[in-house]
Amino acid sequence: MNLNAYIGLMGGFFRREEGPDGTILRPVADRADADFVVSDSDYLLTLDADSLLLRDYCLRLVYFLEQPDNARVAVTQTPYSSFRGAPTRIERLAGATTDIQHILHQGMSHYGATFWVGANAVIRKRALEDIVEVETVGGFEVRRYVQDRTVIEDTESSIDLGTHGWTLVNYPERLSYSATPPDFGSLIVQRRRWANGGLLILPKLWQQLRERRRQGHPVSLTELFLRVNYMTSIAWASFGRMFLLAYPYDSRLLSPVVVFAALPYFLAMGSDLRYCGYKASDIFRIYGFNLVLLPVNLAGVLKSLEQAITIKKIPFARTLKVKNRTAAPLLFVLTPYLIVAFSGLTLWRDVLAQNWGNAAFAAFNLLLAGAAILATIGLWNSVVDVWLGCTRWLCVERKPRAASPGTAGGQPEPALDWRAVIYHGYAPGAVPAGVDGASVHRHSLQNVRVAS
Repeated sequence: MNLNAYIGLMGGFFRREEGPDGTILRPVADRADADFVVSDSDYLLTLDADSLLLRDYCLRLVYFLEQPDNARVAVTQTPYSSFRGAPTRIERLAGATTDIQHILHQGMSHYGATFWVGANAVIRKRALEDIVEVETVGGFEVRRYVQDRTVIEDTESSIDLGTHGWTLVNYPERLSYSATPPDFGSLIVQRRRWANGGLLILPKLWQQLRERRRQGHPVSLTELFLRVNYMTSIAWASFGRMFLLAYPYDSRLLSPVVVFAALPYFLAMGSDLRYCGYKASDIFRIYGFNLVLLPVNLAGVLKSLEQAITIKKIPFARTLKVKNRTAAPLLFVLTPYLIVAFSGLTLWRDVLAQNWGNAAFAAFNLLLAGAAILATIGLWNSVVDVWLGCTRWLCVERKPRAASPGTAGGQPEPALDWRAVIYHGYAPGAVPAGVDGASVHRHSLQNVRVAS
């Protein structure tokens, strides 16, 4: 049962009725006629399955929301921190990048530009009721509080809440923790999902700008820039980094001023890393880590563009939790090696041409990307993943033998359930045009089972 189903059931009276698919809860107005009563609540706690909360998490955040000055705060949260003492280098590097997010969101909260990070949060139910969308699926009324148009539904809901005059706040304590992916294959699934969806949500931000201007509470330029950067930074940073790697600079284009312009960013990141318990020198490891993840981020951005063109929702890919290592796709294993090879070629050409500035940049990328490959992927794991990627297409699943007409696996074809057809408007297993079958099954059978 998902969040939309829970909220739809809260605060209602229901009577049990038998339907074609089992027991149905039909809402009634009078408590005396109800067989099942669901209590209402002012707040909801959302929590990922792999996240852990400190014991006073709800006490602190609910107390914060109860303060009169915070009456228009819809969501308060503490973006999760990584567990200390991770056994592998890839977990420590991935954990460092997520720990910095805790500091970034505090600064964004100061300017009213923070986003809901879906791993955990305390949400005011009244705020969700302001952004609810109601639709009818299979004869049932479905209330959708959190939109799943993209795979980063928490970011989209943040924009929806802001359009209705609500704010979000990052609580300045570390109260939640979560494990980071232990291998490169599972990290790819997570980071490709994070890179997908920001560009699709951006038009909603312009709608929020118009609505808040109409309400007399215009968005400040600082808030606007922070929100745009949060939703689009992976896109422009990935394409920009690819351009920097590929373009043949010379001394006329690569000025020392460019290097000094990036210096404040690296100094600030080094300071944040020290504050989070890491070394300031980890900024170089994270730089190489981002080079290795460049094809992953580009794949997520391209998926967003694909959805924008085809209007076909990208499936949600959960981060794998397996006992052994998750194999990485062939493209994402080979591309980091191509970056190293191209950086080596660029270094050799620039040394011959005495283009020392670009040669230093190529050597920098060569060294850090190579070290990141050893730390995050590993040479032997790379060989295994490349072998699996090259040979996987040779393996063909054996299809079951086709049954004779009118039979299914040797058994007579079951008769059509006309009672279900009349009740739902379509046969079991069939899906009406324009309706997603999985959502129909989920909403009408598993979720609320509440008749309109």
